[in-house]
Amino acid sequence: MNFKKLLVLFCFLAAGLMPMAQASAQPAPDVLVREVTNEVLEIVRADRAIQAGDSQRVIALVHAKVLPHFDFRRMTMLAVGRDWRDASAEQQGQLTEAFRTLLVRTYSNALTQYRDQTIDFKPTRFGEADKRVQVRTEVRQSGAQPIGIDYMLEKSDAGWKVFDVIVAGVSLVTNYRGSFTQEIRSGGIDGLIKSLEVKNRSLEAEQKPS
Repeated sequence: MNFKKLLVLFCFLAAGLMPMAQASAQPAPDVLVREVTNEVLEIVRADRAIQAGDSQRVIALVHAKVLPHFDFRRMTMLAVGRDWRDASAEQQGQLTEAFRTLLVRTYSNALTQYRDQTIDFKPTRFGEADKRVQVRTEVRQSGAQPIGIDYMLEKSDAGWKVFDVIVAGVSLVTNYRGSFTQEIRSGGIDGLIKSLEVKNRSLEAEQKPS
């Protein structure tokens, strides 16, 4: 199974990282992933519009549930690599926005593909002083090999934020870094921004209701 297909499996799980109800203490990273993922998957199973492939409804769901718990600036910085420091503040903002839009557009369809997959949450060991934690999970589906999906989270004042996802041993940001580097070498930072924006417009056109 190629990386793109693996990311499809990742996405319906990623959508589980929705904001939890406000509490006096921030939830531990493994608790956040486990409890909210289970809750969101129940919503997906019951939502006929999502099951029928309503892309606009899915995009709205991703915006509401996923974005608050992902550090897209850090993800973009890691994906761009050492070329990030050569980008101006304005270019960094444009890159972050374009990359975030690309991820949302690319993976919103994944929720409509959820059927009978189950999630196995692996034990997570970390201490109170730890600022980075890897939460390991495994996607299981009848007739297919289990696929590992691990979340890399970093603690901030706003709580735990995901800055990378590892699908079957392959890092999301590392996977994008190769293509981003090629784009920058051929067209500079502005060339990468333009390329991302073109991809986003293409995906938007594909997801418009017919």
